[in-house]
Amino acid sequence: MDRRSFLKTAGAVSALSLAPYSLSSRAEEGKWRNFEMTTRVDLLIGAPPAKIWIPVPSVNSDYQKVGETTFKTQGGKAVIAHDPRYGAGILAAEFGSSDKPYVEVTTRFSTRDRIVRLDAPPTAPAEDPAVLQKYLAPTELLPTDGIVRDTALKITSGAKNDRDKAHAIYEWIVENTQRDPKVRGCGVGDIKSMLETNNLGGKCADLNALFVGLARSVGIPARDVYGIRVADSNLGYKSLGKSGDITRAQHCRADFYLTGYGWVPVDPADVRKVVLEENGGLPLGDVKVEAARKRLFGSWEMNWAAFNSASDVTLPNSSKGKIGFFMYPNAEAVEQGRTVRLDSLDPDNFSYKISAKELTV
Repeated sequence: MDRRSFLKTAGAVSALSLAPYSLSSRAEEGKWRNFEMTTRVDLLIGAPPAKIWIPVPSVNSDYQKVGETTFKTQGGKAVIAHDPRYGAGILAAEFGSSDKPYVEVTTRFSTRDRIVRLDAPPTAPAEDPAVLQKYLAPTELLPTDGIVRDTALKITSGAKNDRDKAHAIYEWIVENTQRDPKVRGCGVGDIKSMLETNNLGGKCADLNALFVGLARSVGIPARDVYGIRVADSNLGYKSLGKSGDITRAQHCRADFYLTGYGWVPVDPADVRKVVLEENGGLPLGDVKVEAARKRLFGSWEMNWAAFNSASDVTLPNSSKGKIGFFMYPNAEAVEQGRTVRLDSLDPDNFSYKISAKELTV
């Protein structure tokens, strides 16, 4: 996109951000749903000694309550640990040379649809300033200077407040990015490279990370929220849900902080998913896309479990360095006499399987 087109689009978005913010929902607010999720890992490649790490839901909030987590292994030892900066829940298992690496972890949790009504009076209590500073800080994949800040300043030119800025960034991402089905997993989230190359195709960990980085660069606290879909959508979107076997249903979302309203959920990546996948593909102006576009600025349908909002994660006792985010099972094992990190995006050979079911009690 050339500079003239960019400024034209950014200006249009800034004007749109001044429109009233109203949300309607077909979901029943306040109704809690109960789920059970199980992840089983059997290492089929590599050899012990080995280490396995599995994300477990660790977000307790007004939209998710985490219950009991249990686990079992065959040989080895396992513990539940937490990332010291972000509190991400990590099932960490280690196996000796005589063990068969296998672990299974089950978590029960409850969710309810998350809706922040930005047309209502601001009544939310203030967030801890230390928390806000944490989600303003740059990370390895989310720089907040250079081309990231320059782009955000162009997008938000003319916006009067943080709400308008966040909405302008959201609309710009919906207008200018694409979901790329060839990207493995949920993407990498390297937003600087995306902007420098003008390759704005990706998946949720790319597109929603772009929202987070752009927002932080103009002083709006924002964070990725990494998780997984656990049920079909009740809102008529086949592309926005998954039940039963959810091994490949990981999904990253985002939220931003707005004084008086608290953390506001957004998901521009799922708007682009609707465009690409719903009914075999839809134009951006389709009524179903427009409904998703309006709804996903300020709400999430909680047929999804939130794992964590962690960045630059050091897995306990890992010998291979940090990972950008923790949304998939990870493992290290021995291949040809050296320790390697296994491919977390290859569940068939790794191997792991994740399943979810809704509970009636």
